[in-house]
Amino acid sequence: MLYEWIKALHVIAVISWMAGMLYLPRLMVYHCDAPVGSQQSETFKVMERRLLKAIINPAMGVTWLPGLYLAWDGGWYLSGWFHAKFALVLVMSGFHGALSRWVKDFAADRNIRPARFYRIANEVPTVLMIGIVILVIVKPF
Repeated sequence: MLYEWIKALHVIAVISWMAGMLYLPRLMVYHCDAPVGSQQSETFKVMERRLLKAIINPAMGVTWLPGLYLAWDGGWYLSGWFHAKFALVLVMSGFHGALSRWVKDFAADRNIRPARFYRIANEVPTVLMIGIVILVIVKPF
């Protein structure tokens, strides 16, 4: 029964992490159009910082901790599909790091990327999520 509760916690955390990872780049798209120093730009800075610090960062931590336990307890770490999933989760975590860097750039008014960059970046978590979900549900190898 403990395994199921930990799995539920893991899924809840994944959903929270993904929600933030999908929303933050979209905020950045709109932030690109706000003039530096404007009220709108300052509002985006607050929204981005709070989303990262209050939702995305904790959700990633809560995703990782039960996820590692589940991999160990279920013996999944021996499976090929899990190795592929783990690689995608590492890429997702790296993307999380990039988002953190971009939030700092916007906060310091140092953004040099156009809105189009963030529109494309917004698709990265979606593609990774699709791969991860297929690997977990289908377990193709």
